[in-house]
Amino acid sequence: MSDAADDGDGRHDPEELPPEIRENVPDYDDEYLDRVSDRLMYSYDLDRDVVADGERFEMSAEMRVRNQKQFLHPALSYADHDMMEHVFARRVSTPSVGELERLVEFAHGVADERVEGHEEHYGTDVTVVLVADRIPDDVASFVDGFHDRTLLKFGYYGHYEVNLVVVAPESEGLVASESADTAAAFRLWEPVEDPDEGIFSRFAKRFWR
Repeated sequence: MSDAADDGDGRHDPEELPPEIRENVPDYDDEYLDRVSDRLMYSYDLDRDVVADGERFEMSAEMRVRNQKQFLHPALSYADHDMMEHVFARRVSTPSVGELERLVEFAHGVADERVEGHEEHYGTDVTVVLVADRIPDDVASFVDGFHDRTLLKFGYYGHYEVNLVVVAPESEGLVASESADTAAAFRLWEPVEDPDEGIFSRFAKRFWR
């Protein structure tokens, strides 16, 4: 937990953050993405100007969580489960359904390359975020009804899920697919609320500091 000051919308005073955190947070030359990074920095490894499979993104983020049960002593652990998320965000003017469909295929490619299916793998999310000037109605409908989960070895090796988020910061509009919890970090006009406790607290309380 951090004692850094928060102005109420998720943005911390950089001077009050621990040096090891400040040094590893990129400067995005984009006020909106800088403010989003303030919400992600504690739980995610952040990068900027990333090119993956021919797609360019201003921001990328990666998080790994291990859920572990213990019996009497940490050395006596069992039921370990790994969870990960890869986030890719970029600015666009006006997104289209065709662009989103292409990015869904991109996300599946990321999963094919980065998801290591094994008995301790619980789940991996690949989340693509488009920061737009506006959100067309057909794009909102496509994202709102989107759900894409792939079981690995019939679920024995966990699963991976593709998530979509489209946000228009100027008009405070955002649409996200069903399981895109990361959307909370991009909704800067609202405070981030603690999630309900669940089996893994949905990626272990990602942003809450």
